[in-house]
Amino acid sequence: MSEENKSNSQQEAESAVEAAHLAFREVARFDQAKIDRICEAMANVALRAAARLGAMACEETGFGKPEDKHEKNRFAAEDVWNYFKNLKTVGVVKETESIVEIASPRGVVAAIIPSTNPTSTAIFKIIIAVKSRNTIVLSPHPSAARSIAETTRIMREVGVREGLPPDAIGCLSNPTIEGTETLMRHRRTAVILATGGIGLVRAAYSSGKPAFGVGPGNVPVFIERTANIEKAVSDILTGTCFDNGTICASEQSIVADAPVANQVREQFKAQGGHFLNQTEADQVAQILLTEQRTLNPNIVGKSAEYIANLAGISVPPGTRCLLADCGGVGRDYPWSIEKLSPTLAFFVADGIEAGAARCLEVLQFGGMGHTAGMHTASREAAIRYGEQMPASRVIINSPTTHGAIGFSTALAPSMTLGCGSWGGNVTSDNVSPLHLLDIKRVAFETRSVQSIKSADLRFGDTADSGFQAEDRRPKTEDRQKIKREEIAALVDKFLRNKIADAPTETINTNSQSEIPNTKSQIPNPIESPVKTIIHELKTDTATNGAKPKTVDFVSETDVKTAIETGAKIYVTAKTIITPSARDLGDEKEIFAKV
Repeated sequence: MSEENKSNSQQEAESAVEAAHLAFREVARFDQAKIDRICEAMANVALRAAARLGAMACEETGFGKPEDKHEKNRFAAEDVWNYFKNLKTVGVVKETESIVEIASPRGVVAAIIPSTNPTSTAIFKIIIAVKSRNTIVLSPHPSAARSIAETTRIMREVGVREGLPPDAIGCLSNPTIEGTETLMRHRRTAVILATGGIGLVRAAYSSGKPAFGVGPGNVPVFIERTANIEKAVSDILTGTCFDNGTICASEQSIVADAPVANQVREQFKAQGGHFLNQTEADQVAQILLTEQRTLNPNIVGKSAEYIANLAGISVPPGTRCLLADCGGVGRDYPWSIEKLSPTLAFFVADGIEAGAARCLEVLQFGGMGHTAGMHTASREAAIRYGEQMPASRVIINSPTTHGAIGFSTALAPSMTLGCGSWGGNVTSDNVSPLHLLDIKRVAFETRSVQSIKSADLRFGDTADSGFQAEDRRPKTEDRQKIKREEIAALVDKFLRNKIADAPTETINTNSQSEIPNTKSQIPNPIESPVKTIIHELKTDTATNGAKPKTVDFVSETDVKTAIETGAKIYVTAKTIITPSARDLGDEKEIFAKV
């Protein structure tokens, strides 16, 4: 594309990546102390601004709740940093006697930031990129560009004061699809962190760059009959109502075990959930989807009361969540999609197998590889359920929203959740600084290739190979390297012994004489058959013009003798030639085949 045909956003993206690449050359040389000092300062300034940035994001996008966005910002700035602050990302990061692991940064990170979690995702990606000694260029969602730019600005400024090059953190001011594609495909871009819609994630994976994209969530949760029902319902409402459901790991469908289904219903009603009748559910269903049968962005991150009013129905004051009985899963059942709002589909199934089957349907319809949940008193049941779920995170007895990101579980805290091969992602991990590092491994020899000691070699007389099947391999601690000459000598000795043990044969010569070949008459290395034949060829004029004599065995000594005398050694396909003899003979062109 010519310069005049490039859009401003494309030119900006190119310039940002080039500048970040130059900054990377400097950042890559920072030691661990400097990297950690910079990240600590950036995390602290983001933490101090968490409330302000949350309110700004909420106002700009219209999604979620300011207080919950504040908490997400705090989580990204404090919990994430505290979890990874002692992680070694410079130089030798792990060492054993046999392997030393050395961390290398990747380069420029292209970070795609969504509108649902804009400031918290920006904080998270900046921290993990710099912690792993990379530089980063952010491409914000257009509807959240202002709050993302502000987040980037305050973190960059404090980073620069601690020694970070100004271009190490960049943010596109004119984000467009073309600009984002240019950012992802730029030759200097090393890796992509893509958080957003499925189209954007697919574009990241098709860019030709290593990419960590994350797929959509459509989280089903099974409430098994042994669960603490009151806590289970409380956890589910906590998760799906947090920031009005804008986190992809938030609960979207509930599957209640038949024996406790009525109890589950009553708990939802008692804790602020409102079950819609069929007519009301159909009215809400009409606004959940667009005419193209995709999620309606006008309901994303909105409150239950807002959605009810939009659908033209009334709900009790203080309603936290809308629930509707759902007759199935798929395109004909809008409640079964990922809704990113405090709206829950409700199913009943009898037993773990039926419950897991229904949850599987929900994931297969949308959300493969992301997250599933279960409430149960049985660890065994939880594991059985987890085995059947095509989900990277199966959260037990906790809000899936908080459990999946590592807030209420021991999972690595993250705002970018991989969905594995189920979701078309390269990883099923919670993405962290480790994913932005290349690890070099210096590996020392632990088992010698030439490990057989000459003292342990026994040339057998009962096996064709010459080795007994047992007691021939030296112990590991006794292994040592053996020089090529020593191996050649051993092989020569073995082959000589084999010939010595063979039945009496004769070697036919051109003069029709016979050279006996018995154990008692095998010549020593100085008086080898080759040397004898060479001598005969030089002294026996009767062989002139006749077929040359051939030999059955050739050692390195034989080859050296032939070289000294200027003779050829005539061999056949059956002639045994030791490895050292073959190497030397081929080099000096001593052998002649008959």
